[in-house]
Amino acid sequence: MLFNSAKIQNLSNFENYFFIKCIILVSNRKEILKQIIKTLPGKPGIYQFLNRDGKVIYVGKAKNLKKRVSTYFGSEQFGKVRVLVGKIADIKHIVVDTELDALLLENNLIKKYQPRYNVMLKDDKTFPWICVKNEPFPRIFSTRNVVKDGSAYFGPYASVKMMNTLLDLIRNLYRLRTCRLNLKTENIRKGKFKVCLEYHIGNCKGPCVGLQTEEDYDNTISEIKEILKGNIYSVIRQLKELMTKYADALEFENAQIVKEKIELLEKYKSKSIVVNPKIENVDVFSIISDQNSGYVNYFRVVNGAIVQSHTVELKKKLDETDEALLALAIVDLRERFESNAPEIIVPVALELVLPDTTFTVPKIGDKKHLLELSERNAKYYKLEKEKRMELVDPERHTNRIMERMMKDLRMNVEPRHIECFDNSNIQGEFPVAAMVCFRNAKPSKKEYRHFNIKTVEGPNDFASMEEVIFRRYKRVLDENESLPQLIVVDGGKGQLSAALKSLEKLKLRGKISIIGIAKRLEEIYYPGDSLPLYLDKKSETLKIIQHLRDEAHRFGITHHRNKRSKDAVKSVLTDIEGIGYSYAQKLLWKFKSVKKIKEASLEELQETIGKSKGKIVYDYFRKTESNG
Repeated sequence: MLFNSAKIQNLSNFENYFFIKCIILVSNRKEILKQIIKTLPGKPGIYQFLNRDGKVIYVGKAKNLKKRVSTYFGSEQFGKVRVLVGKIADIKHIVVDTELDALLLENNLIKKYQPRYNVMLKDDKTFPWICVKNEPFPRIFSTRNVVKDGSAYFGPYASVKMMNTLLDLIRNLYRLRTCRLNLKTENIRKGKFKVCLEYHIGNCKGPCVGLQTEEDYDNTISEIKEILKGNIYSVIRQLKELMTKYADALEFENAQIVKEKIELLEKYKSKSIVVNPKIENVDVFSIISDQNSGYVNYFRVVNGAIVQSHTVELKKKLDETDEALLALAIVDLRERFESNAPEIIVPVALELVLPDTTFTVPKIGDKKHLLELSERNAKYYKLEKEKRMELVDPERHTNRIMERMMKDLRMNVEPRHIECFDNSNIQGEFPVAAMVCFRNAKPSKKEYRHFNIKTVEGPNDFASMEEVIFRRYKRVLDENESLPQLIVVDGGKGQLSAALKSLEKLKLRGKISIIGIAKRLEEIYYPGDSLPLYLDKKSETLKIIQHLRDEAHRFGITHHRNKRSKDAVKSVLTDIEGIGYSYAQKLLWKFKSVKKIKEASLEELQETIGKSKGKIVYDYFRKTESNG
């Protein structure tokens, strides 16, 4: 280990001792970790990084433990990974047979230890199930507790509303018992029970007194299980066969009852079908992400119908890729929802390998439609979460955005006050400019300003920008108002250079951050830097800058349109001596055109703008007509 000997000579004895001790400890730690890495096997497994207190701070999976762990210590690391490596004091590992085992074990250990640097699934809910009880004449009910007593459980259901819809459908289709009586054959034969109110109101067939056979009840349960599995088509097919059988036997009342059941199932099915029913049993996973989190949506599709849907948030800790987050979510959600679908639809190819399962990245067709629907659900979940956060704690939401913008735009202070400028003209005619102001990333409309270009002739955006920037901040300085932390110029390097000239004249260059945004590729330009900055298209920073630019454009265009209209009115009516813009505007509002004003009677004109002004306009047009 090499170090600066001159520096050590300038330290006190105690500082000298402590400094050398630290170097030795760091050196020893690195040597120990190198020895551990050398002994790691080249097999699938999971690895755990521990700190000096023996606490697990990171859990990872690997196809090859030795190669994967070595990557943390080989080349120079940056950011969060560098911080993590600096805290590793020990490494433990567990070898498994397959990559799937490694994924499952990693998932379980993350939930157990909750390491600081691991992605965390922000979802700890206990979801409800539909239970078909293992008993004579089984009851069907919802529960959050799964008991291994031979009962059949369907779910879990991320949406309680969907689960209740299914239970309501089953109750409308079939008459099932809801009591907790022990309906063993011998108890029924001994006559231990009496029918209850549910029987009298038609909700139960009375199996407790032998009015319904166990075979008939079990047939009903079989149909219900198929519905809960999502196999509605097969149930409809069986019911149609039964309806035909009743009709052939002239049992029309029974046929009508079955027909009503078919109609209920068809109605439920029509609400659920989203794609071709030939898509029999697939899982669909999609992901959208930002700098801090990934949002993964999961669909379970049976016979073209979505029978389950759920979205989870994964907090990023080490700038994980979408592929890594997606793989983690797939393993966790399939385990949680007990899915064994043989096909998984995903937006990107993954290195993940699951036994007896194929991954599909669709480009067109019904599967692509399913994937797009899943992505929309993930997007809506993210937007709803952000809205809830903003409502519950608006200050925290604002602080997070400000901090993000400061980092993304490489600023030293948060851009709490931003002003954006845009020019507007048509072939040099009616040149105007607009300035919009945002405070805490939101429009402050009372501070918007319009500018009529005074010193520039012809279409010259650069000179117009230079004039507007100078006029704006000259006035701000003269009136001792607060300067913004950021100026945004709508345009590329040319407009940015023009704005900088004015800031230099006012001795403000370097005191205010300034950027230009070009429309074509949404690139961000900085003073003195020929290479633009490209922000993530999904980033909040870029969206706020785009909002600024679009708002400035809208505000400028509105002023430009009004100015053109005013000048058009001025060119015809305001040439009349004694008639100003306001009177001309009243006439146009009333008569809609100059032609109709000319044709108007004296009385009509006087009703609109008064006796004297009306007489002036009437006489003017009569005189014009007589002069030919």
